[in-house]
Amino acid sequence: MKPTLLILAAGLGSRYGGVKQMDQIGPGGESIIDYSIYDAIQAGFKKVVFVLNPTIIDDFKEIYEHRLKGKIETEYVLQEVSNVPEGITFNPDRIKPWGTGHAVMMAKEVIQDPFAVINADDFYGREAFQTLCPYLESLENDSSAYAMVGYNIANTLSEHGTVSRGVCETKNGLLVDVVERTSIFRSNEGIVFEEDGMKILIEEYATVSMNFWGFTPLFFKQLENDFINFIHEHSGQLKSEFYIPLVVNNHILKNEASIHVLKSDAQWFGITYQEDKPLTIDKIRQLTETGIYPKGLWK
Repeated sequence: MKPTLLILAAGLGSRYGGVKQMDQIGPGGESIIDYSIYDAIQAGFKKVVFVLNPTIIDDFKEIYEHRLKGKIETEYVLQEVSNVPEGITFNPDRIKPWGTGHAVMMAKEVIQDPFAVINADDFYGREAFQTLCPYLESLENDSSAYAMVGYNIANTLSEHGTVSRGVCETKNGLLVDVVERTSIFRSNEGIVFEEDGMKILIEEYATVSMNFWGFTPLFFKQLENDFINFIHEHSGQLKSEFYIPLVVNNHILKNEASIHVLKSDAQWFGITYQEDKPLTIDKIRQLTETGIYPKGLWK
């Protein structure tokens, strides 16, 4: 059973100032998504599902349907603010999507096998896909023995602003707890996050989640149940988000799921900010020149 890759590409890049999902960073006009899909194919993934915003789906499909034809099976689903349980009303001024957990829910009808979840704008490294793919292949569809690729926090920072990371507590190779920190940066004191105006230190070698998860179809049911509770509490708010770690933590605490942490020593890079783009282009150039990737990725 070959797993599916689910790419969360519905964000509109408020910090970046553009549609970074399709921003060209490779020598042949490739985006970061292209390299993730290429690595996934090499690792053994059979299908890719894109979660998209309605405003970009036409432009996105125009690029990727041609580019990926004959290389991997593709599906497209939409994340829309209005997609909430029947009978729920929400603030009509709400524009922001409901978060990563809600985005994953959108793929329920098109994923029938174990699957990986990644962000569209993060470069994870081929080794991460090669590590997660065989783990997913070993799972039954009703297994709750999920997985997460964990990164060293020092390898995941941006030089140009704060980042959001899921800071993890692990024990015996399993995730115990993950807390979403939304304003992480390196200061003179070390790596810190800001909360209520205070700077709080994070261990230099802390493991963080880069939203690279491995689940089975059972996770969709857990997501839906938790989202109903979330939306009842937050439906009137404009910015509250339903994050994957919220669901993961809930089901770890209930002993309804385990998360195996598959460590990666890779150096993360991505385009959180426009200022990140030149460095990302340079790193892709280096990987191409050393033969990790061909100059024309899909030729």
